[in-house]
Amino acid sequence: MSQEGLDAIKKELDEALAQRPVIAAAIGEAREKGDLSENAEYESAREAQGLLELKIAQLQDTIANAKVVDASQINTDKVQMLNKVKVKNLNAGAVMEFTIVGEKEADFAHGKLAATTPIAKALLGHGKGEVVEATVPAGAIKFEILDISF
Repeated sequence: MSQEGLDAIKKELDEALAQRPVIAAAIGEAREKGDLSENAEYESAREAQGLLELKIAQLQDTIANAKVVDASQINTDKVQMLNKVKVKNLNAGAVMEFTIVGEKEADFAHGKLAATTPIAKALLGHGKGEVVEATVPAGAIKFEILDISF
């Protein structure tokens, strides 16, 4: 995971923690309305609280188990995590550029490809000029690695 990705998760955790008092207040408000067995607002607030606590626990677990890749250890001889890779899809002739990231940081629309995807798995460990084949749901796609940068 990149430091940027870890920082984003920490920010998301801070925002989730800030929601705790808001939901607690909503539960208190709903509780004041009387009979809890037929109080939809109370049930809704309790459900929101449960979902929030689950999200907080997952984010805390992600942060606790995160391994930040040291930028000084990254080279561009072979494709590895946090490399920006320019490839040519030999089946379609299209040139694409991806940054290989951890699963939590993946955002295909912004060119961030999870290392666990078939395309990234095919690229990892290969160098500039090599042709690799990725097996995706639509079939096999051949890619030529045009450039590796950081």
